[in-house]
This record gives sequence, structure tokens and C-alpha cells, in this order.
Amino acid sequence: MRKILYYVFALASCTHQAQPGIESIEPGAYQLGAYLPLLQGKNVGLCVNHSSVIGGKHLTDSLISHGVAVEKVFTPEHGFTGTTSDGIAITYEKDQAPFELVSLYGKNKKPNRDQMNGIEIMVFDIQDVGTRFYTYISTMHYVMEACAENQIPLVILDRPNPNGSYVDGPVLDTTYRSFVGMHPIPIVHGLTVGELAKMINGERWLTNSAQCDLTIIPMKNWDHATPYSLPIRPSPNLPNDLSISLYPSLCLFEGTIVSVGRGTNYAFQQIGHPEYPDTSYSFTPTSIEGAKWPPHQNVKCYGINWINTSPSYELSLAPLIDAYKKMNREDFFNDYFKKLAGTDELEHQIRSGMSEEDIRASWQKDLDEYREKRLNYLIYN
Repeated sequence: MRKILYYVFALASCTHQAQPGIESIEPGAYQLGAYLPLLQGKNVGLCVNHSSVIGGKHLTDSLISHGVAVEKVFTPEHGFTGTTSDGIAITYEKDQAPFELVSLYGKNKKPNRDQMNGIEIMVFDIQDVGTRFYTYISTMHYVMEACAENQIPLVILDRPNPNGSYVDGPVLDTTYRSFVGMHPIPIVHGLTVGELAKMINGERWLTNSAQCDLTIIPMKNWDHATPYSLPIRPSPNLPNDLSISLYPSLCLFEGTIVSVGRGTNYAFQQIGHPEYPDTSYSFTPTSIEGAKWPPHQNVKCYGINWINTSPSYELSLAPLIDAYKKMNREDFFNDYFKKLAGTDELEHQIRSGMSEEDIRASWQKDLDEYREKRLNYLIYN
């Protein structure tokens, strides 16, 4: 059975080479000596995906090779391999691994009591990108909640936040709480998953103000000013540093009629629509692995791109405001936009013609208060 396990996980593991300059950074998963004693002799549950690696070896393989009893593996959006398209629920066959694989996406976002049965300790190890609407942190919230309700300790193996050098965007109005925005934090929250877990616990954001028995295994040789180029793409449509840096700005387009390039090799590096007025640049989305049935599938879209630019780690509203003005359509925004923005104000502000400077000024008070709160939960400088 173990050979089958390794075979399945070898297929899921990524073969990308580490980027220059990040070799000295050691994510929490690398600190085996700090957390193996917590796991040995216990039935362990894992919440992991394809990014949960120690060098070239998947965390699950590493733990089993050290005699850890892995009972269940829970996976977030995009599944264990990180290749399933966004929005698609995943089911696993019972014989895929010698333990139960459980998807925490679709209707089953939170581990239920039966799924937690038999687990004595949980481990969370997933690479995040530092934005409120990236759903891996919502999965972490629900895992924390399930652990709190079932009196199961949780160990978080921390990883770098590639957008961790700044904080920006409107703070979520909890009226618009959803799976793409569960906490009153800005679009770019400036926290690692470990720091955010501390905040969720400290601010008592779990149901009934519960708190999780939480242990965070910190990284070595990283702080918020340290650039980090992800050696493995965190999800199908964030293929490189440029897309990750543009994601905080361009993901807002997913709440509009405009494509962000899903179904191409340059997702989140271009935007377009069949009726965009500037026709000097175009792309045609098609159904590909990781982007099944993309918006405007098989239809030529005109727009703009950032493909040959260098990553710039900042949140900009300029592309959104410019596209809205150029297209001048009443149906430009859809209901999903409010969930991504975390407020209904941003749509009204753009429709009314407010400048980016004035829009930014409107969220500064809440943002400043968040920045002060954030200081209480930082693990890294």
C-alpha cells in the first residue's frame, strides 16, 4: 500500500526547480525536529495540497517515512494535485490512497464530526499568496473551527507570503462575508497563514468565539521585506511571480464581464472582453487543464496585458477604473464583485467616477486600524 501512496503523491508533487535566492528560506515544514515529537504516536490528519513539500518530497511522504500515522488527508480548492479548475467540487475514489482523502471544497467546506473522528492532531501546510479572496485561508478557518469544536490540536507549518511586504485595500464589511472573504481584513492582509491563524484565534473570529489549540512552526530566514519567488505554482491560474503580484488588483475583474485570461497561458497577466474598444491586443480563452469553461471560451477578447513587465507588489485600481470607463456598460459589474471587494462601496465609487486617490482615502481609517491590530500577531519583522 505504501508504494501506491508514494506513486500517487509523486504524480501530485511539482517538479519545478527552486528559484535563485530562496534556497536559504526554510518554511515551517522543513523544521521536522520542531513538530515530529508532537505527531509521533498519534493518529494524524493533514490539510495539504501539491504545495506541501519539503524540498522535492511531499510532506505526507516525509511524515510516513518517519513513522507518523497519517489517517486522513483534507484538501482545499483545486484538490490535492492543484490542477482542478476553480469552482469545481472534487470527489476522491476510496482506493486512491491507503487512507481517506477528503475534499474541503464545494458543499463540504468544513470537516464534520465524522470526518474528524479518530484524528488526534491536525496539521495544516498550504502555500498562500496573501490576499483575502484566496480561498486556502478560508479552508484554514474551517479547519481551525472543526479542531476547536472537537478538541483537536492544530499545528500550522508556516510558509512565506509572496505579497507579504505591504497591506492595502478596503477592509471587509462582514455583511459581505463569503468563502472568498471571511474576515474583516483588507484585500492584501500582509500576514502569513500562521500570523493570520493567530489573528483569527486572538480576535475570536471562529463561531461562538471559540479558540483553537494552536501551534505554529515558524520559518527560518524570512521576514516581510524578503522577496519570495514561489518554486511551485500555488494554483492552476497563478503560474509565475508576475501573476501573483498582479492577482490582488486583477482578481477584482472576476466580479465583472471582463476575462482575466483564464484558459490561456497568461492568466492574471492580461484582461480582455470581446467588445473591449481597444483592439490592438487580443487573446482567445479555451478550455484547458485548470481552466475548464473559462469566461468567453473560444471567443476572441481584446484588451491589455502585462506579460513582459516585471512584478510590482502593489494594489492598483487603475486597470479596473480604466476598463469600466472604456467599456461604459451598465452590466460591467456582477453580484460577485461585492464579495471580492468585501464592500458595496467600491462599485458605487467607480460608477460615480471617483478617482483612485479619493477611493483610497475612503478606506484609510479602517486600514490604519487594521495595521495596528496586525502588529499584535506578527511572527516576523
